[in-house]
Amino acid sequence: MKLPNETSIHGKWYDDACGTAYGMELVGERWALLVLRELMLGPRRFSDLRASLPGISAKVLTERLAGLEQAGALVRRQLPPPGKAQVYELTAWGYAAEPILQEIGRWAAMSSGHDPLLPLSPVSLMLSMRTMADYTRTGTIEGKVGFAIGDEEFLARPCAGELPIRRGGIEQADALFRAPLASIIAGGIYAGVPWEELEAGAGLSIEGDRDLAMRFVALFSLPPKLA
Repeated sequence: MKLPNETSIHGKWYDDACGTAYGMELVGERWALLVLRELMLGPRRFSDLRASLPGISAKVLTERLAGLEQAGALVRRQLPPPGKAQVYELTAWGYAAEPILQEIGRWAAMSSGHDPLLPLSPVSLMLSMRTMADYTRTGTIEGKVGFAIGDEEFLARPCAGELPIRRGGIEQADALFRAPLASIIAGGIYAGVPWEELEAGAGLSIEGDRDLAMRFVALFSLPPKLA
């Protein structure tokens, strides 16, 4: 049995056996949860993570990646040739943190201080849809919906009670949202900005089956405000 002063992680802040306290010791430092968020849809290079988190410094990102690796939430690996790049990838335990991100996001969206028009990363938008979807209706959507946001691409294939989203594959999409920034699409989904207005002046295009695209975005809504 380890004595309390021998532990390297659990107890370092709170000296508390509660699982919530331990969780905060693991991911409570600034940026840690957002680093996990950006890895939820697959492995990323260091430069990709910095681009998705423009406010983070290289030093802090290096520290957070090292801490999450030490905790067992992610691993580093080399891509096979011809890439040979080093990427960071969540472990099974790291991926299991997605419900935490969802519940924090859902809870925060109940505050009147939440502004859906602020900037967000493409991955954040994809995870928000998995959080805010009406899962009683996902099975009514037949077709694949793609998103091309800047240089990143995603494909959603709603089905009964689920909303799988993966990177790439937009050539399979029946409907495609294309925009330079994720916040443009978020404005249409969560802030009620008319899609025609976004198409006219914000750089958005909706390609393919427009009826499918509109039925898909109708799956999502923010929770009622409680504060």
